[in-house]
Amino acid sequence: MNENLKISEAGIALIKEFESLHDGDLTMIGLQPKMCPAGVWTEGYGHAITDKIGRQLKGPQNKEMAYRMSVVKDEQTAVLVLKKDLLRYEATVRQNIRVALQQNEWDALVSHTYNTGGSKVLFNLVNAVPRNDDTLRVWWTTKYTTANGIVLPGLVRRRKAEADLFFNCK
Repeated sequence: MNENLKISEAGIALIKEFESLHDGDLTMIGLQPKMCPAGVWTEGYGHAITDKIGRQLKGPQNKEMAYRMSVVKDEQTAVLVLKKDLLRYEATVRQNIRVALQQNEWDALVSHTYNTGGSKVLFNLVNAVPRNDDTLRVWWTTKYTTANGIVLPGLVRRRKAEADLFFNCK
């Protein structure tokens, strides 16, 4: 149903705005990983660094390993890694959404899924709730706004921006 949808440049810009280009050590040349508020080592535009068996590197004790495993050293590579990562998150949205989407809705869902890994509740709401029902907007803007139990203003702003995009608000 949404086979031909791909994240647009506007959707990528939204993700880049909130992820920002990570540079964990400004004293070193090039880009270095940084630990996100949830304790995961990331690089580029929010790409989680994983070990050889696919587990995310977490915590300050893994800083050295994150620096060794990092592949993103410049913005060009960061964009390439982001676009490659987005293919996986688009597939997740495609597998879980059973209703036709507009481009803005697709972009918002892919951004949310990129940031959260995906939410069955959100997918079910999109599939079942009419767009003019406030249930979906309220859920979207009040869930996935914390890291380690702390509400993060950046996540609150991101959820609002995604919901605004989904509902095509200016």
